[in-house]
Amino acid sequence: MTIVFNDIPSRIRVPGHYVEVDNSEATSNPSTIDQRVLLIGTRLAAGGAAANVIQRINSNAQAVEYFGRDSQLAQMVAAFRGANTTTPLYAVAMNEPAAGVAATGTVTVTGPATAAGTLALYVAGQRLQVGVDAGEAAASIATAIAAAINTASGLPVTAAAAAGVVTLTARHKGVVGNGIDVRDSYQLGESLPAGVGLAYALTSGGTGTPDIDALIAALPDIQYTTWCLGHSDSNTLAAVQAELESRWDGMRMIEGHAIAAAVGTQAELTTLGESVNYEHVTLMGLHRAPHPAWTWAATIAAVDAAEEDPARPRQTLELPGLYAPAEAVRFGWEERNTLLYSGISTYKVDSDGTVRIERLITLYREDSVGNEDTSYLDLETMRTLIYIRYFFRANVLSRYPRHKLADDGAVYDADQAVVTPSEFKCYLQALYAQLVSAVICEDYAGFADTLVVERDGSDPNRLNTLMQPNLVNQARVFATKIQFKI
Repeated sequence: MTIVFNDIPSRIRVPGHYVEVDNSEATSNPSTIDQRVLLIGTRLAAGGAAANVIQRINSNAQAVEYFGRDSQLAQMVAAFRGANTTTPLYAVAMNEPAAGVAATGTVTVTGPATAAGTLALYVAGQRLQVGVDAGEAAASIATAIAAAINTASGLPVTAAAAAGVVTLTARHKGVVGNGIDVRDSYQLGESLPAGVGLAYALTSGGTGTPDIDALIAALPDIQYTTWCLGHSDSNTLAAVQAELESRWDGMRMIEGHAIAAAVGTQAELTTLGESVNYEHVTLMGLHRAPHPAWTWAATIAAVDAAEEDPARPRQTLELPGLYAPAEAVRFGWEERNTLLYSGISTYKVDSDGTVRIERLITLYREDSVGNEDTSYLDLETMRTLIYIRYFFRANVLSRYPRHKLADDGAVYDADQAVVTPSEFKCYLQALYAQLVSAVICEDYAGFADTLVVERDGSDPNRLNTLMQPNLVNQARVFATKIQFKI
């Protein structure tokens, strides 16, 4: 037997005991893939970080410094870190569209108050308290509301009051400012002071989208396993899908998956979902939710990234910090089922108001000829595929870093750095057995029977492999029929 050393040469005359360390046999089971989450959103001019430059984020204060105190991106960082404090987090900012228009809305106050009280106002899911005196006029209350909004930190709007009307203006230009939620008395026991009325016109009229193409062009060839999008307009979704398709390619192999959220009625969301066919984007559908879509997207991305098992279903996971829409406007079972057949992800709400993931799916619905196709339906499928490719690549590169390739049939010294097709096939089968044991895949016998390993006919330095892993599924539906007797 001849032992082959990697570091210690054969021509040594200097006396000594030379010891090299080789980790190629230390492990063949990387338990988790290195997670990197990339938040993509809009900055304010006050932010110190330049647009289209990725920043490592270690704290909420750092995000405020980089992107501006009340910026969309700073709000996304706060939402993400509220649900996940361990996953490495990065962020990259876009400038708001220069030719964009900021959305506006109003809060119309009626009065006067007939009794003193405290007004509980919720702006983009953030609770503000405004004191009201007995006999206070509507105009005075409106002025106090505007002051409370402008004083608060982290709100996506500014406010101005005149003649009992509070005008809200989105901090960011563009369509992203449309539909920012404002309401009062959300929590049990809260109510408006006697004699006071509030009427709302949600923000609308915002136009324009940031330059997502310039951002993507500036991204380095580094893998980010999750892309969290603050924008869900059609241009942004299309650009991100195209870039992720490229990153999933067999030559780049720096794949990831994007998570976003969109606001609309059930019909609007269905139309949106059925207008595209994106396997690399997951879109949560929202209607009259207190928190804005980008806060939902960041929270979902945080919860998903915190789950180390790629195949374990995300259903029932809590989305901490998010307020649910009022019961009267929540999507019912039939609406949610329709959304799920249209590529839109859904959530559920417990009796105590806790918001939980119901099912995270992709925007992929059909194959290239228009037939219904569920191959890329679930987020877990995409996560599992990312993991499987990583698992095999990491182990193969560790096991065979500098090996010679030879045919089967000859007798080779066991300690030679050589690999044959049959030896490589056995190694892949052993790796797959570990995936089955970890319940990432199933059907070892089927994998072993269909595994093909062969030397390339034209390139003697190349070993070609065809593998057909059977991804484990998720327990989603339990159907029971009770045939009772009396």
